[in-house]
Amino acid sequence: MLIISKKHCKMKKLAISALLMALLMTISGCSVVEGIFKTGMGVGIFVVVAVIGLIIFLVTRLGKK
Repeated sequence: MLIISKKHCKMKKLAISALLMALLMTISGCSVVEGIFKTGMGVGIFVVVAVIGLIIFLVTRLGKK
């Protein structure tokens, strides 16, 4: 017959709680990182378009002189 002590039950509950908290933090962290990358990609595209526009503007200005 296996006797499980109260201490063993508390340790098991603590381990399950810690695992669940780690899992929840990981899932929410992934969504945060996803949002940061989406924002960064949008800003990166904007910067590239702005630089290309600036280059075209400068080339046309220098071509008129």
